[in-house]
Amino acid sequence: MQNELNQEEIDAMVRAARTGGGADSGHKEPNVEPWDVHRAGQIGREQLAAITQLHESFARSLTLALGTYLRVVFAAALVSAEHLTYREFTERIPETTYLAACKLDPMGVRGALQLDLKVAFPIIDLLLGGEGKGIAAPRDITEIEDQIVESVARIVCRELGAAWHAIELQVSFEERIELALAQRLMLPNEKILSLSFEVSLLEVRGGLNLAVPVSLSHALLRKISKAWMDSRPRGPAEWRERLQRRLLQCPFPVELGVNGLSAAVSELAGMAPGTLLPLRRSAAEAASLIVAGVEMFGAAPARAGNTRAASVLERTLQTEVMPGGKETRKR
Repeated sequence: MQNELNQEEIDAMVRAARTGGGADSGHKEPNVEPWDVHRAGQIGREQLAAITQLHESFARSLTLALGTYLRVVFAAALVSAEHLTYREFTERIPETTYLAACKLDPMGVRGALQLDLKVAFPIIDLLLGGEGKGIAAPRDITEIEDQIVESVARIVCRELGAAWHAIELQVSFEERIELALAQRLMLPNEKILSLSFEVSLLEVRGGLNLAVPVSLSHALLRKISKAWMDSRPRGPAEWRERLQRRLLQCPFPVELGVNGLSAAVSELAGMAPGTLLPLRRSAAEAASLIVAGVEMFGAAPARAGNTRAASVLERTLQTEVMPGGKETRKR
């Protein structure tokens, strides 16, 4: 029984033959995915690694600073560094928490600092002379407790400013704010750099989160990239040139003398004031300019004003590379 094709199937076969298509032609449709305009400008993996390394150093500094201030074992560790919208950041914040605004000068922008209350209350208890115990039921902090936590927030801002010294940015504590006001601190769709840390105090663990405008992270990346580009060698020729420039600033001991002289022990034993010791070398022969213990030039004694000098006459040191990589020197 033969299959009959209708006109549409025949037309489809003709189009496929003209375009080189077909079921087994191997042609695949392109994979089309929707593009989210809000995620444009995301930093790459290498740039994110540089930002992460910088703030891991900040976490170590904060561990030392707050551990010394609280006089207990305190630890801070970076959990994540990512670009988000400010709305995404605020959606992650608990309803009952400690929030503060910090000022970033001279950029003239503001950032947000959030600390979990399950960490804040043990800190308050410690600074009031207690053992660092938390509370059973969650509640908001009082005005007096607010002032105590503010001292810790100021230390966080100080250490953060020290970590960002490369862009000469000053981070200062501004004020504690409510969550409703925090949502208006920046535009909801504004891109930010979100830094999340886990802090541990005695037996309590909680979160410390920071949000700053994305322009700050771009400034940091420019500084980090410039420092990295300036420090890495770009090739053998440039490496040699840099090494030569550095060697030009290195001091080497230099002396004017005569190598290869010898005297019998009997002559040395009989020396006394006024004794003349023959060195068995012509007085007309040039002396040696010795650099770092190596005879390099033939030279004669000279004077430059009131300073002793050496008048270089000829080069006496030659270096040859022998098979096996060994160097020999000959005059």
